[in-house]
Amino acid sequence: MNKVRFGVVGTNFITDWVIAGARQDERFELTAVYSRTQETADAFAAKHAIPHTFTSLDEMAKSPLIDAVYIASPNFLHASQSICCMKQGKHVLCEKPFASNAREAQEMIAASVKYKVTLMEAMKPTLTPNFLSVKKNLDRIGTIRNYFASYCQYSSRYDKFKEGIVLNAFKPELSNGAMMDIGIYTVYPMVVLFGRPNKIDATGVRLSSGVDGQGAVNFSYDQMNATILYSKIANSSLPTEIQGEEGNITLDRINTIRQVTFTPRLAAASGKGSLPEPEDISVVTDKDEYYYEIAEFIDLILAGKRESAINSQTHSFITLEIIDEVRKQLGVTYPAD
Repeated sequence: MNKVRFGVVGTNFITDWVIAGARQDERFELTAVYSRTQETADAFAAKHAIPHTFTSLDEMAKSPLIDAVYIASPNFLHASQSICCMKQGKHVLCEKPFASNAREAQEMIAASVKYKVTLMEAMKPTLTPNFLSVKKNLDRIGTIRNYFASYCQYSSRYDKFKEGIVLNAFKPELSNGAMMDIGIYTVYPMVVLFGRPNKIDATGVRLSSGVDGQGAVNFSYDQMNATILYSKIANSSLPTEIQGEEGNITLDRINTIRQVTFTPRLAAASGKGSLPEPEDISVVTDKDEYYYEIAEFIDLILAGKRESAINSQTHSFITLEIIDEVRKQLGVTYPAD
């Protein structure tokens, strides 16, 4: 069996989760870790049984010990670190958001073309069996009229923010904020399913640090509308729903899709009959939710493909174009801009 040897950049809990899912794929081999300090690199290597450590990203990128790199560093470093690795012929799986803005994303895509390497955004929900079930059943709801998605999760770091302590999640210099952290989960699936919208209207709350705490965005498409809600300063239990003329598809949570249902429209001629029963179209799997992005990425590398059909570079670019416009309307700017 072909193995792909990985180096990882970033030693936070996200990397822990991705490694756990990745190890369900026998083709995944974790070979190296990069951190700015040897102490942190050694601790992470011991935790995950990683044989090699680096404190220079350039040295890891040049190393013959790895074939690919998973990048989970702060957002403002995604583009520069991805390009550094691609220049040395390494394939790159970059954590969401792909980059700070669309301009940086364009530079990353150009590097993927120039150096003939695979580049993919690690947006996990869109590669899972339950999202593929949504795509498979979309025709059943007829002409689509509305897409609604909500991801609102009160951040534990917001309590510190209210005390006057600004942690990384709310720092514009790191290209952070609610849209970049969790709002993107509502936008990316919309782009995969429906492409680039014709018009964007955003409103939201900008915090004193300069980042967005929450937002509500309306999108116009040809013959359909879309609305998203996102927040790091309030909670919501609202599901995601795609509404069509012949029925609707409901997803319990857009970021981690556990249940998908299809409900046909009640025909007007049925009068006072019983309401149509929702049909569970969820897919039961024994795989970790992070397994699928690693499996997709390895598939692409071994097939010699530069990008995914679902988590495509175009989808990542359009998503950041949308986020750039939302930030512009909310007055959120980053040093990276």
